[in-house]
Amino acid sequence: MTTKLIRELGASVGVTLPEVRVTGGDPVLPSVFPLGTMAAASAGALTAAVAAYAARAGESEEGEPGGPERGRGAHREPDVTIDVRHATVAFQSERHFRADGKGMDVWAALSGDYRTSDGWVRLHCNFDHHRDAALRALGLPLGSGKEDVVRACAGRTALEIEEAVIHEGGCAAAMRSRAEWLAHPQAQALAELPLVGASRLPGAGRESLGVASRSENARSGNGRTTAGHVPGGPAKGRTADQQRPLDGVRVLDLTRVIAGPVAARALAAYGAEVLRVGAAHLPEVPGLVVETAFGKRSCHIDLRSESDTLRELVRQADVIIQAYRPGALRAKGFGPDDLTELRPGIVCVDISAYGTRGPWADRRGFDSLVQMACGIAHENGDGLRPNPLPAQALDHGTGYLAAFGAVAALLRRADEGGSWHVEVSLARTATWLDGLGRIDAAGVEHPRVDDLLATMTSSFGTLTYVTPPGAIDGVRPHWTTPPPRQGEHPAAWATSP
Repeated sequence: MTTKLIRELGASVGVTLPEVRVTGGDPVLPSVFPLGTMAAASAGALTAAVAAYAARAGESEEGEPGGPERGRGAHREPDVTIDVRHATVAFQSERHFRADGKGMDVWAALSGDYRTSDGWVRLHCNFDHHRDAALRALGLPLGSGKEDVVRACAGRTALEIEEAVIHEGGCAAAMRSRAEWLAHPQAQALAELPLVGASRLPGAGRESLGVASRSENARSGNGRTTAGHVPGGPAKGRTADQQRPLDGVRVLDLTRVIAGPVAARALAAYGAEVLRVGAAHLPEVPGLVVETAFGKRSCHIDLRSESDTLRELVRQADVIIQAYRPGALRAKGFGPDDLTELRPGIVCVDISAYGTRGPWADRRGFDSLVQMACGIAHENGDGLRPNPLPAQALDHGTGYLAAFGAVAALLRRADEGGSWHVEVSLARTATWLDGLGRIDAAGVEHPRVDDLLATMTSSFGTLTYVTPPGAIDGVRPHWTTPPPRQGEHPAAWATSP
């Protein structure tokens, strides 16, 4: 089933993927949903897309006079593998992360599920302004505690609380059954959207090619006019033997929390140069910022006053991943059309909670909330109280699908030119998971993980982390640098042309 899903993902975005050998299978985690299949399909699709990208780059290199014979061209199919247990454990990466042996608690005091007069509602209060919005919606003074929230929720309906919190600018979701969700207008709008949307943006022509050899770009002028960066070219100072599949691909990571950071982290594991752009005034979940930052550099840019700095970075980028609410960056002059003007050939990856169509298109959301709204928390339990998945599977699945979409768009760019727009959402990923069927996981315990962990020294101490899944010709993705401090680096690309 997993190999079929991977082929379908490739076909859905218009790329032909090499076959993927899948080892292991469900059940891996205690859930009625086939989380192992979901994890292996999304991570396996990324691995296959990277293999296709590397093979195409190898063809270009082999076509050069004296080019290195890397054996990755059309002469043979790459050996692509994904292990179901490894992919599934990677979906729990934040649970296994340790800094000097200490884990992290990602939930704020008021975040959680609350019983209402007719069911359950979940409040997401990890950011202070979301916590304060929830308290205002419940008619509680700032500084109120857990018991105050319990009492306030008990006297109101779940939908009433959900709407009140959203109205105040906060984040909440009532627990719905699968049937209730499928009847919802937002679910019907999602049914019209692809799992991974990949479309060519107007305004860029054949000049914006992606996987090209260094000499070919020098001859034809296909490289960038700014700083001379070659799309998909190897980083300066790397020999052919040292090159990794995505060497030379520059990725701007404008995301927070899990899905977007996971996407950028996955690309970094294959050698992409990832620059994470945050801002000192934006709230973060400290532990998650560290756990999702392997292989990245980190800078701060305040878009309220430093938008020109971001524009200069865009002009030299290949991929931009953003997870602001739909339309938020467009309002600041960084919508897909603006980015195409700045950098013809750009790949724009947009991640949202509930998709870009329907009445909830601009609604804030997180994995735990989408699980509640879409019926997953209801069905994963006994229907009487919510029972979340044993992984932030919507976040991780969407992150891997976003990374897959980015590489697929780079392949399309290489063949067709142009700029590309990739769209994914947590709720659409939930629809995909729902469509994968159900499994009997009674008595299943969490899998062993020791053989999937590694350690790395960092400024945060010795970090224990889950290694990235997948392999291409026996070579596994990996990170070469530890997580940086937030804003540690200048707002500039590390490699020079």
